[in-house]
Amino acid sequence: MLSDALCRHIAETAFEAIPPAALTNTRLALLDAVGVMLAASEMSPEAAPFAALAMAAGTGPATLLGRNERTSPALAAFANGALAHALDFEDTFDAAPCHPNAALVPAVLALASTRATTGRELLTAMAIGCDLTCRIASSLTRPMTGSYPPPILGAFGATAATARIIGLDAAATRGALSLVLCQATAPAEIKYSTSTTIRAIREAFPAQAAVVSAQLARDGVVGFETPFEGEGGFFQIFAGGGYDPQVLTDRLGTYFHGAELTFKRWPACRGTHAYIEAALRLREAPRFDWRRITSATVVVGEVQQMLVMPAERKRAPTTSIDAKFSIFFTVALALVRGEVGLDDFDAASRGNADVLAMAARMSARFDPAAIPTAIGGIVEIVFDDGRAVEAAVPIALGHPTRSIPVSDMVEKFVACAERASVPWSRAAAGLLAHRLLTIDDCDDISGLFQPAV
Repeated sequence: MLSDALCRHIAETAFEAIPPAALTNTRLALLDAVGVMLAASEMSPEAAPFAALAMAAGTGPATLLGRNERTSPALAAFANGALAHALDFEDTFDAAPCHPNAALVPAVLALASTRATTGRELLTAMAIGCDLTCRIASSLTRPMTGSYPPPILGAFGATAATARIIGLDAAATRGALSLVLCQATAPAEIKYSTSTTIRAIREAFPAQAAVVSAQLARDGVVGFETPFEGEGGFFQIFAGGGYDPQVLTDRLGTYFHGAELTFKRWPACRGTHAYIEAALRLREAPRFDWRRITSATVVVGEVQQMLVMPAERKRAPTTSIDAKFSIFFTVALALVRGEVGLDDFDAASRGNADVLAMAARMSARFDPAAIPTAIGGIVEIVFDDGRAVEAAVPIALGHPTRSIPVSDMVEKFVACAERASVPWSRAAAGLLAHRLLTIDDCDDISGLFQPAV
């Protein structure tokens, strides 16, 4: 059975089976996720209630990233999970709609703190869990109508990783995956509500669910026989039975989709990145002056429509996370400021008159033939003297074919760590980055993430 094959793979695949490319990206994913969560601990007020709830419950073995406090594994996963997507700066998987490490890293780090976990054990758990999320996402042949896929899909990869990190056998792993099936949910309304910030902190719920599920399965809760392919299993519930089982098992245990991860250059929805890059290229054109732009058009495909509609909301977003999901706003930032960075989505930036005026001059043209994927984009601008220029980016920076240099990834990490609620000094952050990128040699990871000044 499919569930049996997946659970055996999760429980039994060895570190040595993971190919070098996947291991390299797993180390980078750990570096990236920790850095983003550190920055979000100070920069994301939406996540503060989650940390407060965790701290109120008392102390425990698991670290709250960016702070001096510790709490229980489940609540650490909950609080750190709320940070994982809050800046929309974490890795993604361009081939399917998922962020495979967003819930996984806070969950697996929370449980790794309860035992002496080696770096190799951590990397193995992460690689297996990331791969599972990507496989499930890629196997879908019908959309998850009414649901918002990333946190739901990520819950299963996070649970696979937590099951592996505490040493569950195949049967208990199946129990953990059954238990997370009872908890994983995310309504598509997350895309439509204008004032909610749930989209920012959504990974708190699958991260906590993954930890709770693994702990309960360890303690003897028996799961379903077929949590994935069963009559009432995952694929039936969320996709009406529409999936390709061969995608789930093709090269299982020998190929890991973590080798295909995308790492983000800009802290915004991946669908905006091609447009940001195109806008930055246009700024390099001779005689460029954003003040002389009379109109700007972004050419969008099917996926990008949610990033330009409704137009008025996307031209003047009221929350940070909504601004990060707006092509109009992010392109306006790029054209006016020449960069889109961590500090460009606060209330002052969202209210900046120049940026809002630029966004107000923007419109979208729907052309799915021109923009067939979620990672391409075209920006066209017209100046007051009639000049018209455009820039097209078929594959945005960060894709595996256009990877970001490791040195830039380290610099991103350091910049994030310096912004933590309890800031890391530049030197201490650089040392932590080195330790994360060489974590294979670590005999016990539990002391790595304590704040330092």
